[in-house]
Amino acid sequence: MLKKKWLILVLVVGILAACGDGKSSSSEGNENDESSSKEDIVIGFSQPTLESPFYISLADAAKEKAEELGVEIQVVDAQNDIEKQNSDVQTLTTNQIDVLLLNPTNPSGVSPSLKAADNAGIPVVTVDRDVDGEVTSYVGRDNEVMGEIAGEEAVNLLDGEGKIIEIQGDAGGTVTLARHQGFHNIVEKEDGIEVIEGPNSDYIRAEAVSAMQDLLQAHPDVDLVYAHNDDMALGAMQVLEKANKLDDVKVVGIDGLMEAVKGVDSEQYDATVLNDPRKLGYLAVETAVQLANEEDVEAYIDGGTELVNKDNVKEYLNDDLEFAEIK
Repeated sequence: MLKKKWLILVLVVGILAACGDGKSSSSEGNENDESSSKEDIVIGFSQPTLESPFYISLADAAKEKAEELGVEIQVVDAQNDIEKQNSDVQTLTTNQIDVLLLNPTNPSGVSPSLKAADNAGIPVVTVDRDVDGEVTSYVGRDNEVMGEIAGEEAVNLLDGEGKIIEIQGDAGGTVTLARHQGFHNIVEKEDGIEVIEGPNSDYIRAEAVSAMQDLLQAHPDVDLVYAHNDDMALGAMQVLEKANKLDDVKVVGIDGLMEAVKGVDSEQYDATVLNDPRKLGYLAVETAVQLANEEDVEAYIDGGTELVNKDNVKEYLNDDLEFAEIK
């Protein structure tokens, strides 16, 4: 009888031990699954458009950096439609992304996107353009400073005296306003400089051509053209060349488009202020990965800028790039 009791006790202990081992094994399996899931970082990137060379280069650089770091990135194109952008972001948040990179079509119109990300507990990093709202970090540049650099170069080129035609970007856009304000911060200090503010040409070369045709007819005595990006400046150059005025009018733009840099080298274009999209793409993805790994990041990450003119243009020429790289 005693032997039977001992046998039963041994069996019970054995069963309990087996159950305990099973729980331990199951728990370890869950921990391993949780650990591996943290390594599978997914980044969503909403771009305002993928038609502009600048935004294409920005997206391509982000994809390159994501591949280098071994993370997944999903890039979507808002096609310059704020409603589509908000819808795209809603889809990205339901796709269980870890971090949202957002380049807003309209800085004040993306509040639904910010709310969707907040509701899903997803940190937001704005890229190139900031937003009217709270985000974790902004990766970009000070466009007002870029406008000031362009203004200083314009004053130097004109020796403080002359008429300037300004071709502007998009109406009400934060980048346009900043590049306008920065330029005027400098040139308005010069009594001998007059600025003719041209229409908004939406950063598109063809629209700048149309605007410049009217502006040149009204102001044939122009001494310098300042455009809020190189693409529009190159459009203005087409008009000046057709009117046989290219040798008499200085041209200053922003972005560092390689076509403009080569123009500086050939002495047809006078200066461009760099806005290297590839560097922004790299910085944006690096920041997103840090956030996904629960690391601290700066609220503002400056991509930097530089002036390219005849004195240093040789350093930036590169046939393999669409935009000059910041050194």
